[in-house]
Amino acid sequence: MQETWTFDFPFSQNPNEDLARLLAEKDRELGIFLSYYYKKEGAVTENVKLKLGPEFESNTAGSMVLDFDLVHFNACLAIHEQVREEMKIRFEIDPKAQKIKLIGAYWPSREMDEI
Repeated sequence: MQETWTFDFPFSQNPNEDLARLLAEKDRELGIFLSYYYKKEGAVTENVKLKLGPEFESNTAGSMVLDFDLVHFNACLAIHEQVREEMKIRFEIDPKAQKIKLIGAYWPSREMDEI
């Protein structure tokens, strides 16, 4: 499994600052994006922040590390656990379309076992 998410991103002369501002403004949407990785565990992510980066590999692509609260909650089982986690995210900026695509980590999924 590898999740992606796209945001509007007007390309400017200072993409570092623009990217940091975008991440701060879109922390709820980033929480939804990262929660897809943990849905099988019954967890959600909250309080997404930029931890490291962004590090540009080219003018329009690079990577960064996001950290976030991973929250497991189940009222029936009286579970409410919260830990801080992090994930390396790649990004690709499309200056013509004025979009940025975030590409999450690749987590291989186990296929069904043969009988």
